[in-house]
Amino acid sequence: MTAFHDVLFPLDIALNSEGGPVRKTEIVALVSGHEQRNAQWANSRRSWNAGYGVKSMADIEKVTAFFEARRGRLHAFRFRDPFDHQSAAYGKAVTAFDQVIGEGDGAALNFPLFKTYASGGADYRRRIAKPVAGAVRVAVGGVETAAFTADETTGVVTFAVAPPAGAVVTAGYVFDCPARFDSDALRVNLAAFRAGDIPSIPLIEVIL
Repeated sequence: MTAFHDVLFPLDIALNSEGGPVRKTEIVALVSGHEQRNAQWANSRRSWNAGYGVKSMADIEKVTAFFEARRGRLHAFRFRDPFDHQSAAYGKAVTAFDQVIGEGDGAALNFPLFKTYASGGADYRRRIAKPVAGAVRVAVGGVETAAFTADETTGVVTFAVAPPAGAVVTAGYVFDCPARFDSDALRVNLAAFRAGDIPSIPLIEVIL
């Protein structure tokens, strides 16, 4: 049975990985010379090559142990995206006011975490399902509060008292991506590695 293992891919290797978001778009060329574009995925999906973070034999041993414990592609895990792992802009401190996650109605207690990517009047709202434990901050109506719990396994914030109607709920957080290995084979050529070649360790985001 497949499962999500709530363990973090070796952080020192992850933070030196290469990768980013991937989208899938179908492009149909029309007889007129125009083209029609259709998004086949509603959400983007991150992929990485963790091989760029492998710097020593000790790193190879860590990745091998992690790969075996996850049974290759079978079990997903936490991965810290080196470029996108917090609510604030890269290099900025996380605050409780970074991201709008909802608006109170006087009754709702549960608010899922989201991150919004905006540019040129368009935006994309990404669901954040794996926040880091203890790294979530929340504000209601512009005032930070501690009267909430954050489930690091689902990314849902639950208030002790429902935010009042019309109050904007914001949050700040550090988060991981649910990911898995994208190959059932982990191959490293020792001679090539010693000569400076980068091993291929493909990972892909799992949409929960």
